[in-house]
Formats: sequence, structure tokens, C-alpha cells
Amino acid sequence: MLMLMLLNWRTSTGLPLPLPPPSANSAQCASLFRSLLRSVTDVLKSEDLCFSLIKSSEMPMRSSETVRACTPASTQNSSCAMLTNSSFSENECVMNIMRDLAYYQTAIDTYLQSPLHKPEKEKTLLGPTLGVIQDLRKNCSLVETGEHNSFEDAPGRWESDSFKNRQKMCKMMRGFHVRAITINRAVGYISSGDHRK
Repeated sequence: MLMLMLLNWRTSTGLPLPLPPPSANSAQCASLFRSLLRSVTDVLKSEDLCFSLIKSSEMPMRSSETVRACTPASTQNSSCAMLTNSSFSENECVMNIMRDLAYYQTAIDTYLQSPLHKPEKEKTLLGPTLGVIQDLRKNCSLVETGEHNSFEDAPGRWESDSFKNRQKMCKMMRGFHVRAITINRAVGYISSGDHRK
């Protein structure tokens, strides 16, 4: 199943389902999550950061806690799912999404402070993604997540070699792309209200 996701990563969208007649804030958040996915996709398509740097098999990601926490209970017992949770917790899912966003915010922020190959282009390219992450963390956390800007947790230990840093960032952004798809699907599931039935 993972191989299918890897082969189709460029065509996957994972956009959330339409929201029920919600508040303006939840509609804004769904829009921000879609913007996050588009922004990460744009970074990967750019020739300024990732062009010809990464092999298709290289894609590090943050831990799978969000995937585990945000998987609907009805699919957790299927033969395809390798997850063991017995019920879906909206709060746990949202908290893990916010932790992921904090992780990637710290990683991108510290990357932009490291030696860059093309500083103006890389800052312009990653700035929108960083801005969307900041907006999501500020406006869309449905539960108290505390501060998760742990520098130790983020892959922000950048070297003085801008080429190696760019390779590392591109690999991380590939993983973030898959995570953004997962997050959008989780937001769609939460928005649908199916977990409350």
C-alpha cells in the first residue's frame, strides 16, 4: 500500500470533504489545510530547491503518531491497516496534527536561518508554507496542545554545507507532502462528523 502511495505522490490531493454548515473559523481552517498541501506541492515542483536532488525512495517523515491517532476506527481493524487503536479520538488526532505542524515549522524556520544556496529564492519558496503553518497553529487548534517547538524534536540541525542542507530539506518536504495528504484526509473525516455517529 505504501508503494502505491509513493508511486502516486504527485497526483494525490487528499483534500478534506466539504464541511457541514460550520462556523466561519472551521471553513477558514479547511481552506488553510488545503493551502498547506498546495504550498508543499509547489515547493516540491520548484527547480530552485528540489530539482534533481532526491531519489524516489528517500522520504523521511516524522513519527506515525498522527497516522495512528487520525485513522478512523472502522478501518483500524481491516487487514490493510497496521494500526492498533480501538477508537478514534478527535482531540488526540488534532493534537498530533498540531505537533506535526510545530515540528515542520521549526524545521523550516531553522533551515531558513542556515547557509542557503539561493537565499532569496529559497526564502520566497518556503515562506508561504511557513506562513500557512503559522496561521494553522494560531487559528485552528481545537484543543490545547501546549508548546511543541522542540528544537530537539525537529530535524533542524543543519550543517554549514548548503547542498547537504538542501538535500535534507527536499527529503523532509517529500515526507511532509505525504503527511499533508494524511492531515487533509483526517480534517475531512473530522469535518464529516462520521466519528460521532
